[in-house]
Amino acid sequence: MEDEVDRLVAAWRRERPDLDVEPLEVLSRVSRLARHLDRARRLAFAEHDLEPWEFDVLTALRRAGSPYQLSPGQLLTQTLVTSGTMTNRIDRLAKRGLVERQPDPSDRRGVLVRLTESGMTHADQALAGLLAQERALLGGLSAAERQQLAGLLRALTAPFDNIPA
Repeated sequence: MEDEVDRLVAAWRRERPDLDVEPLEVLSRVSRLARHLDRARRLAFAEHDLEPWEFDVLTALRRAGSPYQLSPGQLLTQTLVTSGTMTNRIDRLAKRGLVERQPDPSDRRGVLVRLTESGMTHADQALAGLLAQERALLGGLSAAERQQLAGLLRALTAPFDNIPA
């Protein structure tokens, strides 16, 4: 089965035989897959009245476990945004009633961001929708192929995820 990347690689091999274009065979597919995944995720989140960034913050809080709260700094670490961006996001989520700010009992100057019941409902429903979308994307692979692919992708991403800040 031929895909768009096969055609792209063939064209480059014809036009630039002096270059080794083998990396394109993997990374162009990863890039194209990322775009398809982004579309599927946006669809899954929109069905639950969420933007992707809202899902990221809400699910970071949901994964934290009871009482479903984190400091803004912990949210920054998990969502990879700047402090100004996070402040804006927390404000917007609080305005929608999906999170609330609580005083931090261990730091009288600090705050904790807590998931509300509505926020938990949105996060849980959007996650279920996302998993259905992603399961469909992976439908052409066997369980063994999915495990093998996960391992190969982990080998590529782990060095990026383990860079000291």
